[in-house]
Amino acid sequence: MCPPTFFDVVYSINEWMRPEDPVDTALAMSQWEHLVETYRRLGHEVLTIDPVPGLPDMVFVTDSGLVIDGVALGARYRSEQRAAEADHVLRWFRANGLLRPTRPRYINEGEGDLLVVGDIVCAGTGFRTDERAHAEVARHLGRRVVTLRLIDPRYYHLNTALGVLDDHTAAYLPRAFAPESLAVLRDLFPDAVIAEEADTRWLGLNLVSDGRNVVLPSQAQRLAGRLAERGYTPVPVDFSEFLKSGGGIKCCTLELRGYRELRAGR
Repeated sequence: MCPPTFFDVVYSINEWMRPEDPVDTALAMSQWEHLVETYRRLGHEVLTIDPVPGLPDMVFVTDSGLVIDGVALGARYRSEQRAAEADHVLRWFRANGLLRPTRPRYINEGEGDLLVVGDIVCAGTGFRTDERAHAEVARHLGRRVVTLRLIDPRYYHLNTALGVLDDHTAAYLPRAFAPESLAVLRDLFPDAVIAEEADTRWLGLNLVSDGRNVVLPSQAQRLAGRLAERGYTPVPVDFSEFLKSGGGIKCCTLELRGYRELRAGR
């Protein structure tokens, strides 16, 4: 995770961003710190990367990479405003001993568009990540990659339209996907939790789950209720200040799969 020390909305690269709407920096920091405390209370380890002046979206660190089994793939941003973020995170991967840290050739916005569900990677395209990057992901990380095309600009990253609940289950917003991709989702996740826009307008699907506890925006109450009915434990967190940049809980959380085991084996 990356503290929102320099978080601000000073440009617009998605449908949510309004530079004329000022960010409450103190509130953003308070909400971010509460999220960190929530993860730790649930038993998770939180590591941080230093924020960099001039990179107001670096708090959304999940977009800067993908880590599976300790192997790291960096990012390549579509927008020049965020391009330098990828360099800082790739250096962090190298400095912290992750395996084969590599910059992709094609545009690839990390866990913004690449979501791990068990043994597969659901890979978004349509607005940010180049579809050609999906083959790079498969080669570098050794996982089957399933391409999903997004069609609604408000859901510009896959992690705004699909949330991973466990190794077999996802929640998603049907209208965010092209018809052929919606058919793929129905085949992949016949028991999926179907979300409504009453929740996704709060980025309710931009969630983080450990398979039991699901950390999600406190305003996504209908989704929380459906998750509880399915046996998950919703953990609501107010993260509303980050909506001003079109970001949420998952956006601020890059999962280092296999890192603990890698570190223990040194």
